[in-house]
Amino acid sequence: MANTAQARKRARQATAQRDRNMSQRSEMRTAIKKVRKAIEGGDKAAAQAVFQTSMGVIDCIADKKIIHKNKAARHKSRLSQAIKAMA
Repeated sequence: MANTAQARKRARQATAQRDRNMSQRSEMRTAIKKVRKAIEGGDKAAAQAVFQTSMGVIDCIADKKIIHKNKAARHKSRLSQAIKAMA
């Protein structure tokens, strides 16, 4: 356990930050799942619309360095590729 006041404060801040990061990471995963569900639905226009909104969520989380920018790019690329592959 933290002994100094500074260390106790940093521990509190780390807990709060971890909670925020987990929440936003969960929001990103949900956005990705929505796109995958729209792709499985078969409607290309709907999938494209959901993909546009989820791209903003993914970029925002990468900008805050919750995930690496290359991971964000990989997710966006694979989702885009799946949408383009739809008939």
